[in-house]
Amino acid sequence: MLEELFVAGEWVGGSASGRTFELTNPANGQTIAVLPDGGREEMQRSIDAAAAVQPEWAERTAADRAAIMQSAARLMHERKEHLARVMTLEQGKPLAESRGEIEYAASFIEWFAEEGKRVYGETIPASFPDKRILVIKRPIGVTAAITPWNFPAAMITRKLGPAIAAGCAMVIKPARLTPLSALEMAAIFEEAELPKGLLSVVVGTDTSGMTSAIMEDERVRKLSFTGSTEVGKLLMKQSADTMKRLSLELGGHAPFIVFEDADIEAAVEGALVSKMRNMGQTCVCANRIFVQRGVVEEFARRLAEKMSAMKVGDGLEEGVTVGPLVEPKAVEKVEHHVQDALE
Repeated sequence: MLEELFVAGEWVGGSASGRTFELTNPANGQTIAVLPDGGREEMQRSIDAAAAVQPEWAERTAADRAAIMQSAARLMHERKEHLARVMTLEQGKPLAESRGEIEYAASFIEWFAEEGKRVYGETIPASFPDKRILVIKRPIGVTAAITPWNFPAAMITRKLGPAIAAGCAMVIKPARLTPLSALEMAAIFEEAELPKGLLSVVVGTDTSGMTSAIMEDERVRKLSFTGSTEVGKLLMKQSADTMKRLSLELGGHAPFIVFEDADIEAAVEGALVSKMRNMGQTCVCANRIFVQRGVVEEFARRLAEKMSAMKVGDGLEEGVTVGPLVEPKAVEKVEHHVQDALE
């Protein structure tokens, strides 16, 4: 189990604050790791290193960059079982879902490795016959990612893949609840011989300090964030001073609608996949189900039967289809929703 920070391309066993934080298994509350509590200083060192090494990476050919990325993807496939177990330990989802996410995460690296080779320029007709306008696309520089806990591997590779394929560097602040998957990704890219300092993963509880380092540094030219709409609005405001580019994937609402002419069995299966994947902890899971009156009783009966057949437990146990919620606050939230529905 990795219990260090990956700062400026180096594994660091302690933080500037001297603090540590515990990571627990949501299935049983047991401590699975004690990590250095990184903060603003570690993030700043990571940004400094990224800014220093990125220009050289930008000069490498797309084919060179793709070769390193494909090597990383191969390592992810080879270590799928280990990576999946780490994910289930810290996040709770059933092992089968974790395996699927590792494959999904690797596919982003594979895809963007090849897409990087197809970054074409263009020629634009000029207003004068003796002029020629050329558009040449260049990497923007240092980028940053703030990633969520619900898909701790795939949300990293979906952001990291295009960044390094384009010739950029990236600093990553993963969710406090799922740092181990992020650190495993860093270890894989290090083994794939990604240049030192091009990637950093800073984990810890000082979210404000790490985020401030990212948002205040003008060398960080782009931020990719997946999380709540509330935080997304705040980051958009903070990006104005340094004119950062933003990619924001925020919260959503997903009504599931069943009409009378629907295939009820297919509708039930679809609702369960949408609602119960990752224990319902996704930004696109069905949070409201509307059923036309003529089929509501049949739909509800079949849905209840399918739900009753699901096995709830530790995601590492054989046959478990629904794991634990990620932390006690999530349980309290669900209990509130249940009570609200009953009332």
